[in-house]
Amino acid sequence: MFVRFEAHRYSDRCCPTTQTPARGTRTLMTTTHADYRLSQLDQLEAESIHIFREVAAEFEKPVLMFSGGKDSIVMLRLAEKAFFPAKIPFPVLQIDTGLDFPEVLTTRDNWVNRLGVRLVVASIDDAIANGVVVDDGKTSRNRMQTATLLNAIEENGFTAAFGGGRRDEEKARAKERVYSHRDEFGQWDPKMQRPELWSLYNGRIHAGEHMRIFPISNWTELDVWDYLGREGIEIPDIYFSHQRRVFVRDGMLMSETPLNPLREGEVVEERTVRFRTCGDITLTGCVESTASTIPEIIDEVAIATLTERGATRGDDRFSEAAMEDRKKEGYF
Repeated sequence: MFVRFEAHRYSDRCCPTTQTPARGTRTLMTTTHADYRLSQLDQLEAESIHIFREVAAEFEKPVLMFSGGKDSIVMLRLAEKAFFPAKIPFPVLQIDTGLDFPEVLTTRDNWVNRLGVRLVVASIDDAIANGVVVDDGKTSRNRMQTATLLNAIEENGFTAAFGGGRRDEEKARAKERVYSHRDEFGQWDPKMQRPELWSLYNGRIHAGEHMRIFPISNWTELDVWDYLGREGIEIPDIYFSHQRRVFVRDGMLMSETPLNPLREGEVVEERTVRFRTCGDITLTGCVESTASTIPEIIDEVAIATLTERGATRGDDRFSEAAMEDRKKEGYF
């Protein structure tokens, strides 16, 4: 409520039905303003939509890296809103390890078909067959994603690639900017990052270079779940509590599957679990949980002391700097 005193001169012409006040009289005027402040979730959404629109206007051939997991689904939803009622003006790219959860691939296909976007699949099997990646029998398929991704970006001429990385996930991602420059070899140099003062982004690149864009960098895992609950959008069933045959490996509960043979001493048992993140089925662990709805998951995440990657991703446990080393090589 704002109260403003103003001096006005009236005439019979402008106010024919009111009594003209004496000259110099101060008239009390009141104006009521609605509260236009956005919630935290609305602010995050607006920031992300702004980033999508900036990239679409600035870069010639952007692409959205889409795995079918919760973060990439949130990104796709934000892209849908950013350009509605038009279609999303860039394709989505998936790196197929051959070891993805079937539920995740089903969700991916449902989203692609509903939105009518073009899906580009870069297969590690094809990369091995074409000599892009060498399978020495020791390197995990998760690590083979890097060369497969860089080859797909080069072959298709993509100049910007949206990723679902968030600062709260891992310390290497915490130091990365929204616009993350990649050189002609697809590599990231954390010491050569560009300033982003006042949310102004520098997207200038030379031939052969590209940008990685992280529209939900400022979101947390809790923000993602709040948004999924508010929007009521489809995500893979494995994020919710279910019965699964699992075994313990390196302190994580791993799924029983022919793709992940048991080692000596490992015992399979059925437990009530859910997944906090979706990746390579041979390296992604689950957590014991009875949370079968999004509100229950939000309550669970709110008191969690480890991020989803720290708790359930074996590929981040190879070394203390495993994620940063991979990012420097060109990982997501």
